[in-house]
Amino acid sequence: MQEMVSLDGLTKRFGPLVAVDRVSFTVGRGEVVGFLGPNGAGKTTTMRMLTGFVAPSAGSAKILGHDVVTRPVAAKRHLGYLPEGAPLYGDMAVRSFLNFIADMRGLAGDEKRRRIGEAVARTGLEQVLHQPIETLSKGYRRRVGLAQAILHDPPVLILDEPTDGLDPNQKFEVRKLIAEMAPDKAIIVSTHILEEVDAVCTRAIIIARGRVIADETPEALRRRSPWHNALRLSVDREGADGFEQLVAGLNRVREVRRTGEVDGVVEFLVAPANGTDIAPEVLALARERGLTIHGASIERGRLEEVFRQLTTVS
Repeated sequence: MQEMVSLDGLTKRFGPLVAVDRVSFTVGRGEVVGFLGPNGAGKTTTMRMLTGFVAPSAGSAKILGHDVVTRPVAAKRHLGYLPEGAPLYGDMAVRSFLNFIADMRGLAGDEKRRRIGEAVARTGLEQVLHQPIETLSKGYRRRVGLAQAILHDPPVLILDEPTDGLDPNQKFEVRKLIAEMAPDKAIIVSTHILEEVDAVCTRAIIIARGRVIADETPEALRRRSPWHNALRLSVDREGADGFEQLVAGLNRVREVRRTGEVDGVVEFLVAPANGTDIAPEVLALARERGLTIHGASIERGRLEEVFRQLTTVS
């Protein structure tokens, strides 16, 4: 896998405050990396250093081998950046703004027209091309910001909260676009929305207090959840109490939680002691007790619980 982005010991200090502390990772072609962390963790500062908008106090960041500090023009030529808040020229019409961006990127003639047309189509801006940006909704402004980021078809994309302000349909379209672009690019999505990780990311990096505390696939992170491989089971109310006690006494069961009751059907959530598959054993016990099983499913694990667990450790 070709290495497209490289951070090595990247650090940023603001006086006595260490906002980013020796962050190191690489991103290869075809990867979509979710860069996660609570507010104040250092996500945006890291993105600003990576894109050359803030100088690091120590360490380095490279785009396709070009250092963003010592070779900023070469690095940014290969980079598309959607910053937090997507600052735009509000008094410009959308088409004028995209023409301006194309000029700044050195595009001209047929290539310029083609690239603008593709960016407009991909971000759904056809109906607002002649409107001043300041008159657009937050969602449309976000889409204009995304259009300028992909306009020159860069091999590296840095997207800071790309679906912020979008409605569910617009979020779906943006995530679909990211997935379509992913095979030929290295994409970093800085976000606090965990569903974004499930939707588009092949890998997740979690940062807290300025440091990387996890760098794994979403599935590997889910396996850290206390509810990974938990069994969600619905049975008849009659006999449920005795069944609950028996299940709680099984060696491989950590916890049994009664999560609801509707029309005489009780739902349990049964958590395994070490993430093992306990479903066959629990279901066999239910059948032995003569209980009618109305539903059974396996929990994959909950990213929000893992995120909370990792980022709130003192």
